[in-house]
Amino acid sequence: MSRAFVKEDGPDTELLPDLPVSPHPNFVTPRGLQALRDRLAATQAELQRLKARADRLDRLPEKAAERDIRYLEARLASAIPVDPAAQPQGEVAFASRVTVADEAGSETVYEIVGEDEADAARNRIAPQSPLARALLGARVGDIVEWRRPAGTLALEVIAIAPLQC
Repeated sequence: MSRAFVKEDGPDTELLPDLPVSPHPNFVTPRGLQALRDRLAATQAELQRLKARADRLDRLPEKAAERDIRYLEARLASAIPVDPAAQPQGEVAFASRVTVADEAGSETVYEIVGEDEADAARNRIAPQSPLARALLGARVGDIVEWRRPAGTLALEVIAIAPLQC
């Protein structure tokens, strides 16, 4: 198709809306900080690849990569690195690995990590999550109440350790 028939100032040239950035402090573990840096580098490389395509009629992938880069740069600029070893000992804090037991005695290990590192499938929870809020400040032997949509669950804190990042 001839470029003479392509509109140059259409929606294809507009920026995509920015991704929402959390209003909470952006605490990050060393692992989380490195993951943000890795994601930024990968997204920048992907943008370069997209811009090098011979057929660039569809600019949406480029716009999405640019939007993602803006988000990642904002998250890195606001990052507050936390050294797990410098956190209070014997108390659940950010960058803690916490083992809890429910009423049936079933044990689960959770890690309290930054929002961008949170992953429910890996039991990595953000400090703003209801479970993390219940656990923060607890000590071994404490019983905390986790208020969930399915009902409140009592959990006993069995062990606390700093994350190994």
